[in-house]
Amino acid sequence: MFGLDPTIATFTIYILGMLLIGFIAYRYTNNLSDYILGGRRLGSFVTAMSAGASDMSGWLLMGLPGAVYMAGLVEGWIAIGLTIGAYFNWLFVAGRLRVYTEFNNNALTLPEYFHHRFGTSHNLLKIVSATIILVFFTIYCASGVVAGAKLFQNLFSIEYSTALWYGAIATIAYTFIGGFLAVSWTDTIQATLMIFALILTPMFVLISIGGVDQMSVVLQQAESAMQKDFTDMFKGTTFIGLLSLAAWGLGYFGQPHILARFMAAHSAKSLTRARKISMTWMVLCLAGAIGIGFFGMVYFYANPQIASVTRSEPEQVFIELSKLLFNPWLAGILLSAILAAVMSTLSCQLLISSSAITEDFYKGFIRPKASEQELVWLGRVMVLVIAAIAIWIAQDENSKVLKLVEFAWAGFGSAFGPVVLFSLFWKRMTSAGAMAGMLTGAIVVFGWKKWLPEDSALHNVYEMIPAFGLAAVAVVVASLLSKKPEAQIVETFEQAEQAYKNAL
Repeated sequence: MFGLDPTIATFTIYILGMLLIGFIAYRYTNNLSDYILGGRRLGSFVTAMSAGASDMSGWLLMGLPGAVYMAGLVEGWIAIGLTIGAYFNWLFVAGRLRVYTEFNNNALTLPEYFHHRFGTSHNLLKIVSATIILVFFTIYCASGVVAGAKLFQNLFSIEYSTALWYGAIATIAYTFIGGFLAVSWTDTIQATLMIFALILTPMFVLISIGGVDQMSVVLQQAESAMQKDFTDMFKGTTFIGLLSLAAWGLGYFGQPHILARFMAAHSAKSLTRARKISMTWMVLCLAGAIGIGFFGMVYFYANPQIASVTRSEPEQVFIELSKLLFNPWLAGILLSAILAAVMSTLSCQLLISSSAITEDFYKGFIRPKASEQELVWLGRVMVLVIAAIAIWIAQDENSKVLKLVEFAWAGFGSAFGPVVLFSLFWKRMTSAGAMAGMLTGAIVVFGWKKWLPEDSALHNVYEMIPAFGLAAVAVVVASLLSKKPEAQIVETFEQAEQAYKNAL
């Protein structure tokens, strides 16, 4: 299995390189702030690349190309929605959140920020938000474990159950050792690998088919044979279907692993440059992912004798193209990009989940006076525990990466998105409003598909749309019905707002 195969050799070198970065970062990790947020010293480029890489997980190189491979360009609405959502998140949330967390007791985590932002005397807000993080991140982590397992399964020709552990251990190791710095530095390398793979692969597919003209001919043949228009972004869908795809963009405002990158930036001003870098990277990556799925569909239609894997597992279209079209050494680098996508997001999610337990539960309730060293090591242990639960969830070989991500994305977007937005823009918001918003968002996401009959038109609506809307209403209503915030809280809000304006 581990003979001198160029692809496997390159792949192994990549993994060892990531572990080395983990050990280097270990030397710079002295306290909990370092472990959770890298001591708030990330520059523009690392912030941008890390935010992008932690966002674009295995679904970008496996889930999205697989969806386009099956349905055509109509699935591109996901990319359009995500691009718009990410841009507004950078524009309206990034800088403000960086400043506001600093003014609210230098909060290291989202639950801690909510606690101080609304000046609650109890810890209920912390507990609820940290619990939501743990629930949805465990599902999110499972999607990364599934993507990694399918990659190792395909590459090493091993059982899914064994591949599960290979993929998970590779990521867990450097997150455990190096914390946030390791995650951010490796993210930067991983983001570079991902964009290289996503731009190069569609170009090579196009060349191997015989250029644009030949591709058009084969595409017409495929459409005629399947009686389907793969280029029409509107045909074969409904308004609700398109809205559900585009609504993915709403989720950005509530993703803790992306918001953590904003909180860790060196300053609010550095985020302006980071936004430009990150959005350019994102657009190119999404275009590449769609290109892989679309061109891959044409390629495998023209070569049906080698399409057996993609017929049964559409999400493996990128893996198969890499193995078929490239020199084995280069294929190893490209396949490392898939692992990079998985590792970058999974590592970040493990870290955020770990910090929720360490900072918000353990330090908040059990041992408020715990030493920094104790907290760092507890954080490391919690990484292992959460990873173990994610591996258990991921044991189903038939799990779809995109489906797992879709649910977790909706959960975070709905539970935290409205709360984060209102907390940054509305000084009248109260802790009761935050609590109502979080619970409404999380409950609706879990219940939407269960409450509505399967033959109902609303059953097909992406659960984030109703959950986000109802959560926003809950925030406003509960805030207005509860007592106005204390003068000190309003004053802190105004000071943070002024500091943000001065920083630009």
